[in-house]
Amino acid sequence: MFDDSKRSRQAAKWVIGIVSICALIVLGLRHIGTIAGVAFQLIDLIKPILIGIIVALILNVPMSMIEQRLLPKLKIKKGKRSLSIILALILIIGVFVSVALLVIPELVNAISLIVQIIADGLEQLADLEKDGELAHIPFSEYLSQIDWLGLKNQLENWFKSQSSELMNHAVGAAGSLVNTVVTSVISLTFAIYILAQKEILKRQVSRLIHVWLPQRFGDFVVHVASVCNDTFHRFIAGQTTEAIILGTLCMIGMAILRIPYAPMIGALVGVTALIPVVGAFIGTIVGAIMILTVSPFKAFVFVIFLLILQQIEGNVIYPKVVGSKINLPAIWVLAAVTIGGNLAGPIGMLLGVPAVSAGYALLKEATDFHESKLSTKSE
Repeated sequence: MFDDSKRSRQAAKWVIGIVSICALIVLGLRHIGTIAGVAFQLIDLIKPILIGIIVALILNVPMSMIEQRLLPKLKIKKGKRSLSIILALILIIGVFVSVALLVIPELVNAISLIVQIIADGLEQLADLEKDGELAHIPFSEYLSQIDWLGLKNQLENWFKSQSSELMNHAVGAAGSLVNTVVTSVISLTFAIYILAQKEILKRQVSRLIHVWLPQRFGDFVVHVASVCNDTFHRFIAGQTTEAIILGTLCMIGMAILRIPYAPMIGALVGVTALIPVVGAFIGTIVGAIMILTVSPFKAFVFVIFLLILQQIEGNVIYPKVVGSKINLPAIWVLAAVTIGGNLAGPIGMLLGVPAVSAGYALLKEATDFHESKLSTKSE
């Protein structure tokens, strides 16, 4: 009698739970626009905190290495955490700023020079057509049908319009500079606070989870957070190591082949390689544009060399350095990069892989656990 009553209550709870979940799903689908709007407003409201957490996760990797390996060798005992945070900030900001200052001016000059060379070539073809000398060139019957001077003017007008549009974007960006600076300062301050007090924060959050959540669910949340943190740490360390190796090999190979801008493009390829899958292609395109102004043949050689290097990197270096750390099949890496890039641009590409890797690891754990239970029952 008592067992029947207990089973009836459990069945009633299951029915009420299923009906409630179905009702919530129907209401959610009916008002999905409103829910999405509220969600986006909430994300925008806490955006500095979210950015701060992401920055803290990224900075934690070099900070931990400096604190655990470098400072003990220097026999520094006081202020280790503060000095580690400062050195990690200087390292990351210094690398990106240095590469930007080296590459961006050269890239702008290269694009301007290429446009000027094309414009001069079109003008020379127009002069040949005017003087009647174009008839002596192969395929002259086809070349004479093109308005070379008009094509040159269109090219110059397009370049001017793009330049003015770029200036308008720059002015618009300058207008929102104050808001960006404020958000960045708040996010960086929040990240520094997290790093400075990470052990205390970890104990506080763990205590809150175990006090206010059921034990099984609380243990599950702590385990998920631990897997995500471990996966992200290993991914950032592996991706950084892989980027340094790729950038160094690129620079050495370019120096051997006597391709110009070897140190600059090597550093660029290394930095862009931090973005999985597509980062190296960005470095290839930018590097080829810069080399093209010096020697088109060497630009072609550079592209072939880097494509070969990327194959070696993708099949040998990446699986050993990064793949072994995150344990994620290549198809899921590509899916993570694609979805992350569509959601949040380059940062989404960077964070998508460890996020999917953590989910993959948790799903594998759950599948193995349930599979073992089913095999036990069948026995």
